[in-house]
This record gives sequence, structure tokens and C-alpha cells, in this order.
Amino acid sequence: MQTLLQQIINGLVVGSVYAVVALGYTMVYGILGLINFAHGDVLMVGALVAYTAITFFQAAIPGLSPIVYFALGLMVAMPACMAIGYTIERTAYRRLRNAPRLAPLITAIGVSFLLQTLAMIIWGRNYHSFPQLIQTAPIEVVTGVFMTPVQMTTVGLSAAMMVGLVVLVTRTNMGRAMRATAENHRVASLMGVDTNGIIALTFIIGSALAAVAGVMIASNYGVAHYSMGFMPGLKAFTAAVLGGIGNLAGAMVGGIVLGLVEAIGAGYIETWSGGWLNSSYQDIFAFIILGIVLIFRPTGLLGERVADRA
Repeated sequence: MQTLLQQIINGLVVGSVYAVVALGYTMVYGILGLINFAHGDVLMVGALVAYTAITFFQAAIPGLSPIVYFALGLMVAMPACMAIGYTIERTAYRRLRNAPRLAPLITAIGVSFLLQTLAMIIWGRNYHSFPQLIQTAPIEVVTGVFMTPVQMTTVGLSAAMMVGLVVLVTRTNMGRAMRATAENHRVASLMGVDTNGIIALTFIIGSALAAVAGVMIASNYGVAHYSMGFMPGLKAFTAAVLGGIGNLAGAMVGGIVLGLVEAIGAGYIETWSGGWLNSSYQDIFAFIILGIVLIFRPTGLLGERVADRA
């Protein structure tokens, strides 16, 4: 039971990050019908920019609280990623909105490789030790079950961002404009909605979420490097498909479910396989889940976004 509870906690931590990144995928798909495969690399840029900013501020302004350094890192990483998201939409995707579906897909993959290459040029190939600003000493939350302050912060930040995004989309004029644009670009523009601005805003918001997720991943694992965004991005895409691509609630549910399945599977895979496999094979669960969902329920657990009044 203790092992199960521990793996559930680990799954909630990982799943909350998947959910935040999956929101970026599902927002863009809901409005453009496009899978932005460069989204995971925006996460990577956020982590590396935060690493550079924190390192700079620690040297330039020593003696500040670790939480202040962490906040400063986020304050630099989020605008940087928001600018990257806007640039990607403006230069790579806007001209391809009416192109065949294959063209923006190939472009997205190309943008992903471009971001990785630029990051490798700027920060090098080596792994960078991310400053441990939040304590990593485990706290016993239940007898025999532990959770670190970093994990608590990750879950708390993720929950706050998910709630904030849902409120933004469902309770504000901006969210109403986003839903109208997702429903029909042309009709929304005839009703006075700046569809180009709304689409750019969607990329900006998704990139900001990715920046926070990148900092949380780097804080949790203690490293940042130029290729760190590939696997979280791929799993977040899987989570978006699992929950129902284009559905905000589906992205959140899909991320949590995927994190739980992955963590519980990693804890028991050695027993289930009779010792043939170990926890290093935990990534197979994400793709097994993806295959099962695509075969038996292609619209995801909660279904794709359906028509709704703006």
C-alpha cells in the first residue's frame, strides 16, 4: 500500500506537468486544427533561459531569498517563451493556415529542430545543473510516503495555472473571443473579433505555460539541456489525445491519468514482467495508452471539443 501511495503521488506530480503542457497543444489545435510539435522545445527554452537568469542574478545580486531567485527566473523565462511563441505563429504558421494539413505539420517539426539547434549553439551540448532553489529533502506526508517541497510546488503551480486558464477561457471576453475563433474564423472576424490577434494570443499563453512547466521539470530533476523538451512534449501530446484533443478539461484529465499510469506502471513493471523489465521502461506506458485510445476511442476520454455558443 505504501508503494502504491508513493507512486500515486509521483504520478500526480508528473501528470500535472503533462497536463500543463498538454493545454498548450490542445489550445492551438482547438483554434487552428494544428499540432504544434515545437511546443515541447519551447518548454526546453524556458528551462534554459531560467537557468541562465537565475545564475546571473545569483552572481549579480547575492544574498536574496531562493524563492526570489526562482521568481526572477520565471519572470525572465515566461516573456522569452511568449516572444518565441508569437514569433513561431507569425513567421512559421500564419502563412500556412489555408495550406494542406501536411505543410504546417512538416513546418512544426522543422521549427522543433531549429529551436533545438539554436539551444545547442547557445547553451552547448552539456547538461546544466539547475539551481536547487526549493528544498528537495523529502517530507513524510503519510507513514512511509514522502513528497518533496519541489513536488508540492509543482502540483500547486500546475493546479493554479489550470484553474486560471479555465477561468480565462470560460469567464472573460477574451475567452469568449477565443471560443468564437475556434468555432469559425470567418464568422468571428465578421462579428468584430481580431482573429489574428486571438490566434497569436493563444500561442503566447501556451508558451507561457510551457515556460513554467520547463522550470518545474528542471527544478524537479535538477538538470536542463537542449533536448529535454522532446519526451515531455511527446507525452503531453499523448495526454492531449488521451483526454480529447481540443478539449481543455480533456487535456487536464489526460495528463493526470497518463502520469498516474506511468508512475504506477514504473513501480510494478518489474513484478509484472517477472524481472525482465525495470522502471527504465516506464515510457512504454505512454505509447501503449496512445495506441489503445486511438484504436478504441479516437476522440479521447472526454471527446473532442464540440460546438458551443461563444
